[in-house]
Amino acid sequence: MEYITRMRWTLKPEPQASLINKLAEALNVDVIIASLLVQRGIETFEDAKKFFRPSLEDLHDPFLMKDMDKAVSRIKKAVDARENIMVYGDYDVDGTTSVALMSSYLKTLSPQIATYIPDRYNEGYGISYAGIDYACDNDISLIVALDCGIKAIEKVAYAKSKGVDFIICDHHRPGDQIPDAVAVLDPKREDCEYPYKELCGCGVGFKLIQALASTLGQTIDDLLPYLDLVATAIGADIVPITGENRVLAHYGLHVINTYPRIGFKAMLSEVKKENLTITDVVFMIAPRINAAGRMKHGLHAVNLLTEENLETALQFASEIETYNSDRKEADKNITEQALAQIKDNKEEDKYTTVVYDENWHKGVIGIVASRLTETYYRPTLVFTKSGDKLAASARSVKGFDVYNALDACSAHIEQFGGHKYAAGLTLLEEQYESFKQKFEEVVSSSIDKKLLTPEISIDMAIKLDQITPRFYRILKQFGPFGPGNMTPVFMTEGLKDTGYGKCVGADDKHLKCKVKKNGIAVGAIGFGLGSKQNVIVDEHYFKAAYTIDENEWNGEISLQLILKDIN
Repeated sequence: MEYITRMRWTLKPEPQASLINKLAEALNVDVIIASLLVQRGIETFEDAKKFFRPSLEDLHDPFLMKDMDKAVSRIKKAVDARENIMVYGDYDVDGTTSVALMSSYLKTLSPQIATYIPDRYNEGYGISYAGIDYACDNDISLIVALDCGIKAIEKVAYAKSKGVDFIICDHHRPGDQIPDAVAVLDPKREDCEYPYKELCGCGVGFKLIQALASTLGQTIDDLLPYLDLVATAIGADIVPITGENRVLAHYGLHVINTYPRIGFKAMLSEVKKENLTITDVVFMIAPRINAAGRMKHGLHAVNLLTEENLETALQFASEIETYNSDRKEADKNITEQALAQIKDNKEEDKYTTVVYDENWHKGVIGIVASRLTETYYRPTLVFTKSGDKLAASARSVKGFDVYNALDACSAHIEQFGGHKYAAGLTLLEEQYESFKQKFEEVVSSSIDKKLLTPEISIDMAIKLDQITPRFYRILKQFGPFGPGNMTPVFMTEGLKDTGYGKCVGADDKHLKCKVKKNGIAVGAIGFGLGSKQNVIVDEHYFKAAYTIDENEWNGEISLQLILKDIN
């Protein structure tokens, strides 16, 4: 795959010197660390304490969320009356972890708990009529829907007419109308005053079990074993790792690393790494959970996440491993076909990428959309046939709201939902060409053209001699990293290669070198930067944008630079 070689470097403004010096003194850290903290909105000793020592006491009262009292009383009524309850969620990581979380907690209160994940191919995203009919056929009178439902106006009304109640736990943006459910928990509701708006679906589900637990004499400590699921959903759903999400991710990672559930143990049985980070969770655990819903059925993931017997879990994990290999193969083939289609249609110069093939696997079009965005870096839609309609996954570039762009094209769309940077939609086949044209019009007239060049946001310029083991130890404590709290990126100018820089990996894709300045030399690796080897040859001076990481080789651990770009 061709990668973009142009990058836009932007240096973050330096915070006020008086703030930095005051914080450096209060924390007894150097000014670089203090400056990084101030950039993240941390200006006092108290702020820093909350940042470096996330506490469960910093979690908000779940009853601050609108309708929480209604949701809790309806579930308690159902448990007391021995009603059948169905836990419903989408087939992606956020949906399946939510269903695993809610169903396993409710099973501690009642044996009459069923789970339901819609079939990606027959039912599509969100609440389905088939799911509601299944509830009716099985005498289920309450559905708790997670990570979906905020726009399911007609479906919730249909369920109500059949005598089935809904509790919705969602985090997507509501439309003009809120469904007529018993309770609609969504911090993004305009009439919801919950202090933290960025929870994922599994996070909203966790707030519901936190509220239930508090009425049953349980404490937050009793709920710690569920936080591994919440941390996985936070990482996979790319929500900001700030505020409450940071606390949940911190404790969830601790659970994964010290007392992982059987399903995680089974998935990680081949992994030799200790102390997994959020990034590891996103690249090792999340794709496997996702693969079940992409290639087969999301219930396979729920079964693995709730399994308590290791042998059975290992069997489930090995099936999921197969789905994941199939997913990789499909994603590679479809990406190649999509890139060829863009070239054949001579669409490289457009402001958008919109491609379609009726035979593409619906389960991987979201991944393909992300790959195409890596290559052409513009708002991207990948369509395939889904029943008698076309379905698409949308991905955006940093700074551009693709959800709003789709809203502006709604005359051509059957339904859509999602976030600023990722969304899904369906439309009638005869609308495809007019939609494609309208989407290009909307994006080309509203996007700031500089957003079409990927940005490297640099926290600050530093010298090589400032990269010390103590500096790195403190940097590590800035984690868990993610949106809203990204791994710090540094820049150093006037570097030279020590003379042994070379391309490594398949197709010489990566660049390995050792950079030096003022008598200090540090090892560096640039993934995907093989084509930039010419920048470092013949003792040329260059500047590098990089993050800092540890490298283990022959039992020796040293610090190395992970190059983002060189010029």
